[in-house]
Amino acid sequence: MWPRHVHERFLEILLNGSEVISLFSIECCGPPGSRLLSADGDGQIKCWGMTEHLVNSWECTQSSSLDGDPIIALSWLHNGVKLALHVEKSGSTNFGEKFSRVKFSPSLTLFGGKPMEGWLAVTVSGLVTVSLLKPNGTLLTASESLCRLRGRVALADIAFTSGGNIVVAATDGSSSSPVQFYKVCVSVVNEKCRIDTELLPSLFMRCTTDPVRRDKYPAVTHLKFLTRENSEQVLLCASSQMGSIVECWSLRKEGLPVNNIFQHRSPVVGEKQPMILKWRILSATNDLERVSAVALPKLPISISNTDLKVASDTKFFPGLGLALAFHDGKIQILHRLSLHTMGVFYGSSGSSQRVGEEPAIKRQRAGGPTLHFKALQFSWTSLALVGVDNQGKLHMIRVSPSMGQMLDMNTLLRHLLFLLEYFFFLTILWFFCLSWLAVKVLSTRIVAVKASLCKLSSATAARACDFHAKLLLVAISSTLKSLLRPHVLNTPDKSPGDRLSEICTKNNDTDIDKVMINLKTEEFVLDGPPLQSLQQLIQWVEDFVLYLLANLPNQGSIVRPGFGFLRDGASLGMLREMQVMIRIWGLLKPGCLPIYTATSDNQDSMFLLFRLLTKLWLCSRDESHPQDPDETLIDECCLLPSQLLVPISGLFRCGCVTMLRSPNKTNAMRQWEQRWIKNCLCGDYLKAKKNHFKIRMPQRSLKNIHTASFF
Repeated sequence: MWPRHVHERFLEILLNGSEVISLFSIECCGPPGSRLLSADGDGQIKCWGMTEHLVNSWECTQSSSLDGDPIIALSWLHNGVKLALHVEKSGSTNFGEKFSRVKFSPSLTLFGGKPMEGWLAVTVSGLVTVSLLKPNGTLLTASESLCRLRGRVALADIAFTSGGNIVVAATDGSSSSPVQFYKVCVSVVNEKCRIDTELLPSLFMRCTTDPVRRDKYPAVTHLKFLTRENSEQVLLCASSQMGSIVECWSLRKEGLPVNNIFQHRSPVVGEKQPMILKWRILSATNDLERVSAVALPKLPISISNTDLKVASDTKFFPGLGLALAFHDGKIQILHRLSLHTMGVFYGSSGSSQRVGEEPAIKRQRAGGPTLHFKALQFSWTSLALVGVDNQGKLHMIRVSPSMGQMLDMNTLLRHLLFLLEYFFFLTILWFFCLSWLAVKVLSTRIVAVKASLCKLSSATAARACDFHAKLLLVAISSTLKSLLRPHVLNTPDKSPGDRLSEICTKNNDTDIDKVMINLKTEEFVLDGPPLQSLQQLIQWVEDFVLYLLANLPNQGSIVRPGFGFLRDGASLGMLREMQVMIRIWGLLKPGCLPIYTATSDNQDSMFLLFRLLTKLWLCSRDESHPQDPDETLIDECCLLPSQLLVPISGLFRCGCVTMLRSPNKTNAMRQWEQRWIKNCLCGDYLKAKKNHFKIRMPQRSLKNIHTASFF
């Protein structure tokens, strides 16, 4: 449960690139999105952290307080990471041309240029407070007035500059008052946080200077920078009980006019005209119905005139539209600069009409209070809107990629692919600066993405099963190999796991005992309890091998789960290596061996499975020139169901549950559990269950988990 003291203010939470919507002033930080900020109307700011990596279990780790001073704006300090989306390069095969890193300085840096974590908040009394998280876990806090004469601040927003400064926009809520802008610089001097503020050029809304609208919209109800990393463009909305008007402003450099008496003097060589910063209005809407919520896109698309022309030529509209929600339940998508209407959604009666598609006849309003959105947010790809209405219900609205424009299907699919590549690029940005070993470890994320894509269609459901099984296979292989230790401390560069892979790759013998001869068995020596605790993982491996071999004769029929492994030489080789390890461990601790249901008591089942698996591996280990299995191998696999009981197939979805704190205290099992506690391999978040069985993880009988989860 979330604490009750948080007030009902809507901001986004970012968790691993996905959005979770909530009703309090809250933001997320940390590499995996593992920390949250919340603020309330009493001036309490709290930093929350995940408990045991559970997405729905949080505890307060840090807090600061400004008693009795409500928080109206809250943001983490910028970490200096900014990406740019190049729409004109969407057809390129080079990711570096499509998405690039923009030079951007963090708000505050530690020694070596590492960004310092912390947050900044603005209060209703015009106070700005900064809290910094020091490496030792302590909190460094300071507060300062935005200007010398503190006054009431009704609305505020926070943006960042490329030079590392912070810009705060504030208004007292009256459209006749100026919208003030302040530059905030944060530094650490003598182990104390220091805040310096500077007044920047302000602006008056145009509607207050228009004689027709001077008194028509008395209150400023929405104030937002167009993007978090652009403090030079701001969106303002003034409202009354009858309607609203929206204006878009831009900060520009202009030449300072010179008095006439100085215009006739001879200019000095190299002299330049003095420049000043001045706010200029870009566009404004006509009279609108009363606005209840505003949502801005998050795609990092540059909005200069050149880039906007490129976006128009390529017809890439996601990221160009902002959303306005009205008190009559309607939502309009407007161009983020010109503010002309791109699409309309009439949703007051629970309509499923998509944004960007005009209905032929507007639905009639239902009786009673009109349902309208009090809070609205775009997804990171701008293809969905999430909002909370005035009855506290959460809504998800799909947004058309065309934003109401007429586009052919090929163009739409190309844009969707570009957005998918961008979202995927966010998770592998660090791949290009890591060694090939790290890339190999992190490549499991690619498999997780493939599994998610295959689940979108029933025709590829079997492939999704294969990808989920491959994720578990890689996890088990990594766990088992990590238990191997060199017998002598001064060993060559290769680890025991690497030597095992090298020997198994070179040795093509189908006799598992002959492969064992070339290994240093002392590197496989483990105590009894750890081996016994691994029996559930060992059982899954052997059941998986048996299932694959028994289904080899059916490869010509309808694609079934496991079909993708029959020609995957790397995965088959991984299974072969684990069988060798299991064979050695079985000599040390027979109780860790897998259990087979065989028709003959004197049959060596593992010997049989290794021989057939090796023959299948020899056919597919050369991925460039795979070979079809010979008839002898297929005939032997046909006889397997009469020799061994094959696991029954079932569903493919990960649904494993277990206790958060297992009574099993062995190091081997604790290592396996930590892998699952940190992140589930199926890509889903880990959640605490009411019955205290909290983590999606196989615990007792992995055989049952295997048959119920993947096949």
